[in-house]
Amino acid sequence: MTVGILVVSQSVSRGLSADKVVDALKQRLDGLELKAHKVVPDKKEDIQAAVLDWVRQDIKLILTAGGTGFSKTDITPEAIEPLLDRKAPGLVHAMLSYSLQITPFAMLARPVAGVCGETLIVTLPGSPKGATENFQAIKEIIGHALAQLGTESSRSLHKEARSGHHHHHHHGNLAKHELVDSVVARHRVSPYPAISVDEAYSKISENTPGPEVIEVSILEPRIVGSVVAENVTAQMDVPNFRASIVDGYAVISSDGPGVYPVVSVSHASKNDQKQLVAGQIARITTGAPLPEGADAVVMVEETRLVETTEGGSEEKLVEILAKNVRAGENIRAVGSDTRKESLVLAKGSRISPGGGEIGALASVGVNKIKVYRKPVIGLLSTGNELQDVLAENALHYGEIYDSNRPTLVSMVQNCGYEVVDLGIAPDNKGSLVKIIRDAVDVKKIDCLITTGGVSMGELDLLKPTIENELHGTIHFGRVRMKPGKPTTFATIGRSTVIFALPGNPASSSVCYHLFVLPCLLKWQGIEPALGQKLPTEPIVKVKLAEDLKLDPQRPEYQRVSIRQRDMALVATSTGFQRSSNIASFKKANGLVCLPAASDFGKTVLATGTVVDAILIDQIYM
Repeated sequence: MTVGILVVSQSVSRGLSADKVVDALKQRLDGLELKAHKVVPDKKEDIQAAVLDWVRQDIKLILTAGGTGFSKTDITPEAIEPLLDRKAPGLVHAMLSYSLQITPFAMLARPVAGVCGETLIVTLPGSPKGATENFQAIKEIIGHALAQLGTESSRSLHKEARSGHHHHHHHGNLAKHELVDSVVARHRVSPYPAISVDEAYSKISENTPGPEVIEVSILEPRIVGSVVAENVTAQMDVPNFRASIVDGYAVISSDGPGVYPVVSVSHASKNDQKQLVAGQIARITTGAPLPEGADAVVMVEETRLVETTEGGSEEKLVEILAKNVRAGENIRAVGSDTRKESLVLAKGSRISPGGGEIGALASVGVNKIKVYRKPVIGLLSTGNELQDVLAENALHYGEIYDSNRPTLVSMVQNCGYEVVDLGIAPDNKGSLVKIIRDAVDVKKIDCLITTGGVSMGELDLLKPTIENELHGTIHFGRVRMKPGKPTTFATIGRSTVIFALPGNPASSSVCYHLFVLPCLLKWQGIEPALGQKLPTEPIVKVKLAEDLKLDPQRPEYQRVSIRQRDMALVATSTGFQRSSNIASFKKANGLVCLPAASDFGKTVLATGTVVDAILIDQIYM
């Protein structure tokens, strides 16, 4: 087992006094391997950064020495406490009892002990004597504590300790997980290793089905947001005749200024043209074809009416005032908008909601194109405590309205996907299997999104049901992130994808944007940006409007309101981030990506720091 010793001392760190604690402790380690030692001043940030760094390196036991007393600079307990996932009051008690037998001054010591990740941290006094005495008090039992940290249950460990053999059964491959009927026998620790968001992206990318090509009319609503599956080229020139750009008169440019007879009229809708010869002009409207023989158009503002026909209804003679008219003036040449055989839409381009692509297709006579089919999404909530808000039933004690499905229905539809609402599944295996099979086989959904039923409760049936009843594969069952740790990604066969999201509304909506949508985007043929594993919603750089506290262990995706201020995008946290609280205060249009304190080396990101944010809605002014 590896050990790190952190000496907390202003004077030692400045080199004013020698450090004798490490040597004293070294002699007592007996079989523990001293992997790292370091001296830091009495500063919270320095202590935390050093400890988190060692936790990341997987050092199993960290002993701090110094800074546990009552003087102003003694802040080691305050630095360590927020990093602990679980406290170990028994160790503290043992150290104090032991020291009190030696000196009443032990009453003034304030040690803390506990677990951060899979590392045990214990604070010792700064004097070599005090440190070794305290360590002596707990040394015998510490080996057992460290052995427990890496395993699933202490019960098996006590058994192993007695029978003298270890068997590690839960890492490496994801073994099948049986659904145990007895609550007593359920897992107390998730059998799924927590993987990073980046690893989750790799697994989603590898297991997203390839896109399927379909042909759709350019006026079908579902075409918006679709990706074009083959190059579309123009089968004609646009325009395919010489067209006037203005209202005016078609002329022969070499005639020059003067008074000319109007011999014909060319409208965009009809024309009774005859070929012009020198000394004649023809009236023409915008977009109309040019008569043969004419080579320029003079706009009506540069002419004067000289004489009308007898009834006064038509022009007979018109004076051209414009000088130096050049051939080709005010004429849109054949193919000047789009050349025949030229590329109108490239394979892989996306049909935007702005309508430009549809207009371009219609202008070259294309009325249907091949695109990649968008997956159909099924939404299912699980939980006996849920009531459907549309059913208008009164709530009984302990029941809540299901807010996840309405939230997700709206989000998924707004992203342009067809949704099948599968309602609420009761917490029993039979109905869960029936609903999922029916959704896939009859309702033809491609991707199932479930919420609830994935964490550690005794009714969390989803994972065993997917594996054992539906013969699916679970690719991951936990992600190192906040919120959304129990997010699960599975596939059944080659064509059905399941995302089992946590039951908390805020967690499920964050996980939708983070994991589900990138999978759907890839599935419908969208390529990821350079250096990314999956396509995502736009990622923008934002400045933080306030200090944000980092989670000690997990990267966090906080909901923020992004606004433009002074030529920069500024992100304000939507406040209270508890995962059950969806009624976040301001309109969240982004998720800021915050590092874990253990990865970053500091516990707070300061105001004004620039971070990445995923844009989940438009930026409102």
